[in-house]
Amino acid sequence: MFKYVIEGSKNISGTVKISGSKNASLPLLVASILTDEPITLHNVPDLVDVHVLINILEPLGKKVDFKNNTTIIISQNGKSDEAPYKLVKKMRGSIIVLGPLLAKRKHCRVSYPGGCAFGPRPIDLHLKGMEMLGAEINLSGGYINASVKDRLKGNEITLSGKNGPTVLGTDNVMMAATLAKGRTIINDAAREPECVNLAELLLSMGAKIEGIGTSTLTIDGVDKLHGAEFEVIPDRIETGTFLAIAAAGRGKLKLEKTNHKHLTCVLDLLTSIGCDIKTTDDTIEIDATNRELKPFVIETMPYPGFPTDLQAIFTTLACAINGKSYIKETIYPDRFSNVPELIRMGADIEEKEASIIINGGKKLSGADIQASDLRAGAALVAAGAIAEGITNLHRIYHIERGYESLENKLNNININTKKEKDDIL
Repeated sequence: MFKYVIEGSKNISGTVKISGSKNASLPLLVASILTDEPITLHNVPDLVDVHVLINILEPLGKKVDFKNNTTIIISQNGKSDEAPYKLVKKMRGSIIVLGPLLAKRKHCRVSYPGGCAFGPRPIDLHLKGMEMLGAEINLSGGYINASVKDRLKGNEITLSGKNGPTVLGTDNVMMAATLAKGRTIINDAAREPECVNLAELLLSMGAKIEGIGTSTLTIDGVDKLHGAEFEVIPDRIETGTFLAIAAAGRGKLKLEKTNHKHLTCVLDLLTSIGCDIKTTDDTIEIDATNRELKPFVIETMPYPGFPTDLQAIFTTLACAINGKSYIKETIYPDRFSNVPELIRMGADIEEKEASIIINGGKKLSGADIQASDLRAGAALVAAGAIAEGITNLHRIYHIERGYESLENKLNNININTKKEKDDIL
């Protein structure tokens, strides 16, 4: 295993080139199952999760060439219909192979997924969606066995659970519906930019989808989808991560190859607490130098609200602002594994059920801390970046699931970071 050794910085400044979106790339790669023709994707981040998904696709009959952030996916002989436990256990998002396999192959066997270890994230809405399209679902031995006798059939489906719309559930049903017979209407569909990116790829492959970007999708099934060349959107969560680092460290950053329209809620918040924000079509500049930032209140919500994936990193920001900030987590109530580690560094945080109160302004000190999931890990990177002294951040394999070339990007903005062999874990 490896760790990050991070030296706190007093001069966070420079330029960061934002990578392609991890959360968008995975469904786009999976959409290749729906066609026998080549799919070329540009701006794909070189991440552990991407390689895990490529390893899942190859036994399913796809040959994937991945170089310089471009993937070329072609069909080959030897098609399996199984996504096995040894691969799927590494990533919860792998459940999205279910819909495309059912639509294209008529049957599949998919292991229950793995991934980040915070709270239950049930797949019941995925299964409900497939059943409403006419699939027969049998659960046994940790596997989902799914089949359809002839062809999936369009239906009207509502995809909202107790914590709001399901992003991957929307992706799964949308992909399956493109090859179903007749019309499918998805109510309470997720509106995230990653879902929009997938819908736009499917359109370029010949799918018929209306209502993209709204909570109601209408999909008229077609007999066949063709190949396409397409670009992955910028990673809005990586963008938000570096914005929070700049604000917490009272720094100044320019973020390139990003899209400010995907982060309106976040940019409005940063402006309201005292940061200077400037945007162009593909850049965001943040200046927090010599500013007395104000505490804030956040409640995570489905898009276009404040994203749950940025909750942890903004907790670190709150630690660096004098006064009380309040954060309520409505999507994943157990998503506070970063809090005990921040307290080890000197933060003053009270946890109350699905909310935390951050008594900000206490100096953070470098310490031995560990990441327990992807976004909590990013929050601890930010904490190390603004702390006094040296922070040893362990279990960084969580972080490398979602941040491309993070060590280099941190060093380029004057946050001295080394990746070293870990002799503790």
